[in-house]
Amino acid sequence: MTKTAFITGATSGIGKSTAIHFALNGINLVLCGRRQDRLDALKEELGKEVQVYTLNFDIRNKESVQEAVDSLPKEFSQIDILINNAGNAHGMDTIQDGNTDDWDAMLDINVKGLLYVSKALIPQMVARKSGHIINIGSTAGKEVYPKGNVYCASKHAVDAINQGMRMDLNGTGIRVGAVNPGLVETEFSNVRFKGDEERAANVYKGFKALKPEDIADIIHFVVTRPYHVNIADLVVMPTAQASSTMVKKDV
Repeated sequence: MTKTAFITGATSGIGKSTAIHFALNGINLVLCGRRQDRLDALKEELGKEVQVYTLNFDIRNKESVQEAVDSLPKEFSQIDILINNAGNAHGMDTIQDGNTDDWDAMLDINVKGLLYVSKALIPQMVARKSGHIINIGSTAGKEVYPKGNVYCASKHAVDAINQGMRMDLNGTGIRVGAVNPGLVETEFSNVRFKGDEERAANVYKGFKALKPEDIADIIHFVVTRPYHVNIADLVVMPTAQASSTMVKKDV
């Protein structure tokens, strides 16, 4: 039976690559994001492979999240796979110099948004006693680094939610796991450094960073394991990276 995946943050980076990888492997898609033009382009591209439906809403608004889920047409209403991918880093400052708007954005998107989407979709999975939830965390959820404070806190929260979700859903037939990437070359640093492209590019200079396609391939592997196999928590880094603060660069 063809499965349907619900992917948040689907318009760029890991979310977009996962959508493409899923489509090429016959998984129908509900793609979520705030940039309608990108959603439309993805639907046109991937609609040649599978059925695609798009939802444009702000993950930070719980009413909008619920309304979006409730609006799904019948053929997309059964969600088999949830990829909680939407997330951002905003700024990189010491705690004493931090911008509280940046803090709000990270906590609202990375933590509360993940919870709102999960809350909206889990009941149908429980009712069917079937489903697979993948929470996209980060190595920042495993260790803290200088000036990472609130971003790291948000990803530590994702790590805790992933563990708690797996415990609470034990016995329901729903699999829960996390994929925690290290340095992946996406729009992540452009957002973090607020459009400073030179600073963002320097993050990935001198070594071969992970690509979104690498993570998408891993996510597909995780969701296609036999039912009795649940990959609960996976950490992946580029070969050049040993920790959040230790990266072997050639420059």
